[in-house]
Amino acid sequence: MSMKLKKYIFYPVIFIILVLIAAAMLFPFLWMVLGSLKPKAELFAVPMNLFPSTWMWKNYGDVLKKIPFVTFYINTAKIAVFSTLGQVITCALSAYAFAKLKFKGRDFLFMLYLATMMIPYQVTMIPQYELMNNLNLLNSHAALILLHCFSPFGVFLLRQFFVSIPDSLIEAARIDGAKDLRILSQIVLPLSKSALATLVTLKFLDSWNEFTGPLIFLNEKEKFTLQVGIRMFQQENGTEYTLIMAATTMSLIPIVLLYMFAQKYFIEGIAAAGVKG
Repeated sequence: MSMKLKKYIFYPVIFIILVLIAAAMLFPFLWMVLGSLKPKAELFAVPMNLFPSTWMWKNYGDVLKKIPFVTFYINTAKIAVFSTLGQVITCALSAYAFAKLKFKGRDFLFMLYLATMMIPYQVTMIPQYELMNNLNLLNSHAALILLHCFSPFGVFLLRQFFVSIPDSLIEAARIDGAKDLRILSQIVLPLSKSALATLVTLKFLDSWNEFTGPLIFLNEKEKFTLQVGIRMFQQENGTEYTLIMAATTMSLIPIVLLYMFAQKYFIEGIAAAGVKG
């Protein structure tokens, strides 16, 4: 295919297809946000009007009055932030060991660790519950944070990036007397911003949106996370779809902002993890 044909036919067609796919993916989100600002009777009106005739900003205020939404927000943020921080620390240490330290059985242990990713959550759910029960951590945020501080995928992601860092940098630092912990914190991690941003984004998203874990380990309303709180609100106000949409929209704000600021590093990290080994 000639360059002229690509420029005037192929590329415009691909661009139009991608725009249509993006629009199809964004439309449900846009419909939810605009639906949260509509009067209840107008939400399912036929024919459908995308924009509300009356902007019902009070829907968001009604959500805050009906449930302790701010408390759910704080609980979710606490769990997501500490889980993400814990996972970054444990995954960075493990990934550095698998990538830059030489010890017997390293590759086999790494493959065995990755194999745990194939175990369904339903298999480990009961053992995790019994473990938290024995540690007296049931009905606490500490249980969710502790369980989320370890991730085979996070280790794999960072290890793939650490491998690409030249060993000469590590050896030079060791000659200068630097220990492994200092090498990791001052050399390896600063060179791995895209991989770290990817891990932070994925882990924060996973913790923020998790429903099953909080549902199992938490049983007091004041300790609920957003997802459990919204589900409770949905059960109590099953026909208040505009309010449910308002609550869901508010719950998505941190995720959208995080991705907007980290998308550059996120895309670079995913691409790097896929091609480096």
